[in-house]
Amino acid sequence: MHKIDIDQIDRKILTFLQQNGRASNLELAEAVNLSAPQCHRRHRRLEQAGFIVGYETRLSPASLGLNVIAFVHVSMEKGHINDLSGFKIAINEWPQILECYSITGDFDYVLKVTAHDLKELSDFLMEKLMRMRGVSGVRSSVCLDEIKATNMLPLPAA
Repeated sequence: MHKIDIDQIDRKILTFLQQNGRASNLELAEAVNLSAPQCHRRHRRLEQAGFIVGYETRLSPASLGLNVIAFVHVSMEKGHINDLSGFKIAINEWPQILECYSITGDFDYVLKVTAHDLKELSDFLMEKLMRMRGVSGVRSSVCLDEIKATNMLPLPAA
């Protein structure tokens, strides 16, 4: 990966792809007013430079019966650095954890967790997360309503 400067056309490509990830190269080229080969070259350059890190399909949690989203704050025992690798491995293996961030403040990590119902969330917290070596405390907040959820990043103006 090498750093490149992006111009207005690159920003248009990135914006369009964030909104239309399944667009064909021809659709992308038309949207940003380039020929298909030029657009393809720029698209690949943006991928190689690391601006585009992957493509994914966003599923509806409710359609899969995943009706609970919770934000879970995790505190680790002092000296938890010794247990950090095991914690990271578990976090990446548990599919109900959608996101995990190391944070500042009173807690060490915040997790975004999904479950079919509150019982399943409780079982996950009590039987898995709270039994993890190094975990000293867990505090969860259940999401009542999703107001905004996006992966679209704001792009700086030229």
